[in-house]
Amino acid sequence: MPDTAHDLIIHNGVLIDGTGADRITADVGITGDRIDAIGDLSSHTASDRIDAAGNIVAPGFIDVHTHDDHALLSKPDMAYKASQGVATVVAGNCGISLAPLSFTGDRPPPPLDLLGDGYRFPKMADLFAALDETPPALNAALLCGHTTLRVGAMDELGRGATDDEIAAMRTELAEALDAGAIGMSTGLFYPPANAAPTDEVIRLAELLGPAGALYTTHLRDEGEHLQESLEEAFEIGRASGAKVVLSHHKSAGASNFGKTKESLALIDRVRTEQDVTLDVYPYHASSTVLSKSRLGESRRVIVTWSEARPDVAGRDLDDIAAEMGCDLEEAVDALQPAGAIYFAMDEEDVQRVLKYPHAMVASDGLPHDVFPHPRLWGTFPRVLGHYSRDLGLITLEDAVHRMSGLPAAEFGLTDRGSIAVGNYADIVVFNAETVIDRADFNHPTEAAAGIEIVFVNGKPVWRDGAPTGARPGKALRRQALQAAAGR
Repeated sequence: MPDTAHDLIIHNGVLIDGTGADRITADVGITGDRIDAIGDLSSHTASDRIDAAGNIVAPGFIDVHTHDDHALLSKPDMAYKASQGVATVVAGNCGISLAPLSFTGDRPPPPLDLLGDGYRFPKMADLFAALDETPPALNAALLCGHTTLRVGAMDELGRGATDDEIAAMRTELAEALDAGAIGMSTGLFYPPANAAPTDEVIRLAELLGPAGALYTTHLRDEGEHLQESLEEAFEIGRASGAKVVLSHHKSAGASNFGKTKESLALIDRVRTEQDVTLDVYPYHASSTVLSKSRLGESRRVIVTWSEARPDVAGRDLDDIAAEMGCDLEEAVDALQPAGAIYFAMDEEDVQRVLKYPHAMVASDGLPHDVFPHPRLWGTFPRVLGHYSRDLGLITLEDAVHRMSGLPAAEFGLTDRGSIAVGNYADIVVFNAETVIDRADFNHPTEAAAGIEIVFVNGKPVWRDGAPTGARPGKALRRQALQAAAGR
């Protein structure tokens, strides 16, 4: 007979379990770090009870596209994610990972500097050990970045790697996979990774398929050559035998608006032949390093940080250039190194990708920016409130599924992503009528409304509008996830 005594019961809530199934009224029992009962638990006992009347009880959200590598250690309460209902993050995206690299210079080359200056982990095992020793509030899975591998192995980055350099990168990637990394990411759009030919990436990605690891990619081009860049990603997936994850799928630049019609149709065709998935953030502006190459496609540019001029963070590049008495390109040069938000996407494309049934929701936020893109604090409540409730773009059950069950399945995050007996107790309680993002392009660090309480591994990490101070997060290693899946 099942045990009727629990550490905690969440009762009177409406359960959306993360699978896409219709909501039901059910209580959830938790003992230790696991869910151990679901249903009418009114006759059960518990050390603590939480009344979720009027609220939705859902799986803690999984942010599969983040740059939280260093923040997991430097900002361990992870308030900007916990406040959205996020329980698990995947770090190391776009070819940029904190390990394996020990960088002793003043500043790592762009785009590695998007993670700050914390490159002190020569092996991926060192970063896992640091997360084990000083756990953050949230769970974390780690990718190994191709650009990070290049910076560690090459003395000249503006070319393809030599055979010896590829061999050195393969050794580091193999170590990262052995340490628990769930895959390799690339950022082929950016220098210096854009100097890498397809064959260089394939020779590294060959290690992924046999390990059951992922290949995630910021495509070489998300504008004029979007289709060719997709074909390159598919080729790498076929050659390696690895699942392909297309990062923050979009079509950028006014001349490319509407191209997601063709790109999603292509992805649909390819999905019948190989394992491909994608993620998307719910905004028509992107954010990355400040670059002259992005100016022509952007109708507005906001500077998010500048080493040369810290005082201009949060201001429009047009206004900064006018104040400096120079053109935009000269202003970009004067502000380096720096970051920016680019308004270069079309809302119809954003909504089209959000509606695509295989698209996961992800933030792509940059936690070290002085004036960040609002997606850092607002992504998940924005989908729940603006796109699901207010616009009716997708159902609430579907929205929750794209943030929990779907990413757990695609990234192999065993025992997470759905509310089921035996799963880890990663749970968010939110008010479906009031949940909304409050971060915007003028006030980008405002916490969302309507997120009542967030549990990670059975412990509350966000409650009453603030972090609790608990740090129950776990570093999720690929081998342990795969072993659990096969039990």
